Order: sequence, then structure tokens, then C-alpha cells
Amino acid sequence: MTAVADGAVRARQSLAARLAARTGGGVLRVFLILVGLFWLMPTVGLLISSLRDPADVAESGWWEVFAKPAQLTWSGYGNLLGNAKIMDSLWTTALITVPATVLVVVIGALAGYAFAWMDFPGRDTWFMVVVGLLVVPVQVALIPVAKLFGAVGLFETTAGVVLFHTAFGLPFAVFLLRNFFAEIPRELLEAARLDGASELRLFTRVVMPLGGPAIASLGIFQFLWVWNDMLIALIFADSGNPPITVALQQEVRQFGNNIDVLAPGAFVSMIIPLVVFFAFQRQFVSGVMAGAVK
Repeated sequence: MTAVADGAVRARQSLAARLAARTGGGVLRVFLILVGLFWLMPTVGLLISSLRDPADVAESGWWEVFAKPAQLTWSGYGNLLGNAKIMDSLWTTALITVPATVLVVVIGALAGYAFAWMDFPGRDTWFMVVVGLLVVPVQVALIPVAKLFGAVGLFETTAGVVLFHTAFGLPFAVFLLRNFFAEIPRELLEAARLDGASELRLFTRVVMPLGGPAIASLGIFQFLWVWNDMLIALIFADSGNPPITVALQQEVRQFGNNIDVLAPGAFVSMIIPLVVFFAFQRQFVSGVMAGAVK
């Protein structure tokens, strides 16, 4: 009888545990969905505002469109396409973001490989210097770099902004990729060397393919940082042809906003990095975790 009673108790406990696990999982999913919807609410509100007439935006909130769907119109995006300043600013942002991302990825990968697998004097010391540069705030370098760029003719130029972003993106790039490359099995590299592979061939044919997740995550991180930057663009970019963040800020006026251009422009500026992030979020998370934990 005791054994039967113990078996019944264990069965009830097992059933209770399964029910608790399923209920807890369902509650967690609902909670995460609500958090996701709450996080996306500003994006949805901006999208709806960009599809409404400026008069409707001034009179009521964006949620009114669910009761009055006739308010939706594409005229704001037509005004955006006809605004040469905003369209030029998007092109300027691309001219800054793409080179700054490519340079950081390429130089960071080369330096990360050197710190991980090449022996040279002071390797560990120089790597500690690179790690120390991670804690240097951007604001500390604004005035000295502005004076330097002014002396060499790079102030208020696209090249100057690219160089600034590249310089401040490299410490994190080297740190991330060095940690990732250091986890590649030594036997694999030694086998490639025995087959006659040079360091350059070893880097391009073995290390780069294996470091794909970390390289992808670095590229995404750098792209998002440069695309959304406003401080450096406001100081170092050409005031006559600024990036999109500065151009949108200039549309905010003292006694009113140019909402028919500001809302569509802000949504376009925001949706591009969001698409990039969601398209490669798996590589971003796996690469950052691998570089930080390993």
C-alpha cells in the first residue's frame, strides 16, 4: 500500500510539474510578446504618423487612424522624395557608413589575427593598450581631433567622419576578433602551414571563413553605430551636405516641425538599420557572445 501511495504522489507531482512548466512557458511567451509589442510601438507610431496628413497629425494622435483609416496617405513620402536635401543626406550617410564599416572589419580582422596567432615583440602589451582604448570616451577626443582635422584639411569632410568612426571602432573590433580567432584549433593552422600556406593565404582561406559569425556581428554593430550617429556627424561632417541624422535635426524648427518630411525621413532613417539588424541578428548574437566569452 505504501508503494502504491508513493507512486500516486509521484505521479501527481510529475503532473503538477508538467502543468507548471507548460503554464510558465505560456506566461513567459505572452510576456515576451507584450514586451516586443511595447518596444515596437514607437516604430509603429512613427510609421503611421508618416502616412498621415500634417493637419491630422497636429489635431490628434496616431492611434486615431484605426478609427479613421481614410487619413492614410502617401503624400508625405512624395514630399520626401522631392526634398533634395534629405535625399542627399541619405546618400551622404551611406558614403560614411559603408567605408567606415568595411575599414573597421578589414583592419580589425587583420589585427585580430596578428594578435592571436603571430609572434612579434610586445604583442601582449600592445593588446592591453588596445583593450584600454575601449574605455576612452568619444567626447575626450572631439576637440583635439577637430584641431588636427582643421590643420590637415579634413574638417567638415566625409573622409574626416569616416576616419573618426574607423579609429574609434577599431579597439572593439580588434578585441572581439582576436578573442574569436584565438579559439581556432592550432592543429588546423599548423596543418595548413605544413601544406605550404602563407600567412596571407592562411588568413583568407582558413581564418576568415571560420570567423564568419564574429566578422558579421562586428559589421552589423559598426553599421548601426555609424548610421545612427549624430554627435560626430554634427561636429565633423559638411554642414552643407550633412548625414541624415543632422538633416532631420535641422528640419525641427523653433515654432513648428516640417512633419510632412520629418516623419517619413525619420522612419526611412530608422528602418534601414532595423532591417539590417533583424536580417543578421543570429550572427550578431553568436559572434558577440563568442568573442566576449571565449
